[in-house]
Amino acid sequence: MKILWFANTPANGDEYLNNELKGTGGWLKALDKEIQQKIDLSVSFYYNTNMPFRYRNTNYYPIKLHKDHLQNLSRIFTNHITGEEDIKKHLDIINQVKPDIIHIHGTENPFGYIIDKTNIPVVVSIQGNITVCHHKFFSGIEQRFANIKERKGNLHEKILFQTSFSKKYKIFTKMKERETQWMNKCKYIIGRTKWDYRITRILSPDSAYFHGDEILRDGFYQNEWKPKNNKKLIIHTTNGNSPYKGFETLCYSLKLLNDLNIDIEWRVAGINEDDLVVKVVKKKLQNNYPSKGLVLLGRLNEKELIKKLLEADMYIMPSHIENSPNNLCEAMILGMPCIATYAGGTGSLLSDGEEGILIQDGDPWVMAGAVLEMRNNYSESVRLGINARKRALLRHDPKEIATSYLVDIYQKILPGHH
Repeated sequence: MKILWFANTPANGDEYLNNELKGTGGWLKALDKEIQQKIDLSVSFYYNTNMPFRYRNTNYYPIKLHKDHLQNLSRIFTNHITGEEDIKKHLDIINQVKPDIIHIHGTENPFGYIIDKTNIPVVVSIQGNITVCHHKFFSGIEQRFANIKERKGNLHEKILFQTSFSKKYKIFTKMKERETQWMNKCKYIIGRTKWDYRITRILSPDSAYFHGDEILRDGFYQNEWKPKNNKKLIIHTTNGNSPYKGFETLCYSLKLLNDLNIDIEWRVAGINEDDLVVKVVKKKLQNNYPSKGLVLLGRLNEKELIKKLLEADMYIMPSHIENSPNNLCEAMILGMPCIATYAGGTGSLLSDGEEGILIQDGDPWVMAGAVLEMRNNYSESVRLGINARKRALLRHDPKEIATSYLVDIYQKILPGHH
């Protein structure tokens, strides 16, 4: 069986390219490694080269990024996203590989334009969904803060490459239109939660839906969280530089806990002090931005992240919209006590009161209250973490997931098998 992936990352090809992508694409690397012995797998992705290569048992087909400097500047100023102009590149790779099935990972990329340009079956994995993220874009940070600009680097970069959430929203608007256009043509969908099943019944009404879970990065299977005896309460969150990830709720919640004189350190991986979301949240919260206890860790690699997670007393996911966030799954499989917002697909990952605590998104008071609940009944919190680990180990079993893709999904999509 020959399978061609179109993906946002090179999967295991990043090792060949000597490019460790911190916190991104880990589950694709794991799936690549698990199934490459059993099928003829090829992976195509955008990169700064178009030289194909073979690494381990997988073939890789990079798609060269736009190289013209003036063209790149024009794209920045016009909020350009890659549209149908790259279809020929995608079809050329399809003609080279001649796969039995094409598997597109994610709906936020331009690969979906090939769906009605080939007779080869195309299946699409739902990761997030731009249409819903666009709808929830300003759930936590009002649009009046959207024009605050992020300025990083030297003077030249600050002038040319300054950005804002308003600019990012315009890009999301174009991505949403692109996604809507081709999702309606999807015949086969792979998802993981009740949320992505339900939205695809609307966005891809004629599609067949398959359930396919994700394999996590190796280190998360090899480590297990143990109850702490920290004098200071340590909370961990892995977040991002986006307006809908709930960073403002987290900050307000920490301020409320500080007001109660709780000795607390809230660590946030994935965000730096000079990120746009920090600047915007400071402007929004004013005096309610925490004056102490907030530690921004920036981007961490797998080992660094696991170390920080194992040091913490609990994990909190504050997002306004998610599908099946890997950051929450990673905390669960370590066995951490988890608090998560009931947003998107999180209710399919974690049962409230059984494997953690689910709360309303955007509510710093209930978040702070849930922190106190876990701290004040720590034995119960530990029990929730144990249950979370049991569920996550079953859900993310590499052998089961590989079999699921090979037998329950790919085999059933092959022509003549459905």
